[in-house]
Amino acid sequence: MIGLLCEGHILIEDVPGVGKTVMARTLAKSLGCSFNRLQFTPDMLPSDVTGVSIFNQQTHGFEFRPGPIFGQIILADEINRATPRPKPPCSSHG
Repeated sequence: MIGLLCEGHILIEDVPGVGKTVMARTLAKSLGCSFNRLQFTPDMLPSDVTGVSIFNQQTHGFEFRPGPIFGQIILADEINRATPRPKPPCSSHG
């Protein structure tokens, strides 16, 4: 609750099956907030997080389908499964 009141982020680590998802979903529901769960996988793409524009054949236009990051309370689950990203090279000033 302190992290929520301070408009911050909370990292909850524990073994599987202790109710972390249920706790986050219940907190969102009790506050009247939207809840989204983001499941990390090795083949994850940025559009899996942010959303994607899809062509609608009836309107002949693109429609944006928002990803899970557009929720008020977001559970990022199994972050350790995401593909590691290399660090950008350091620039030398000389």
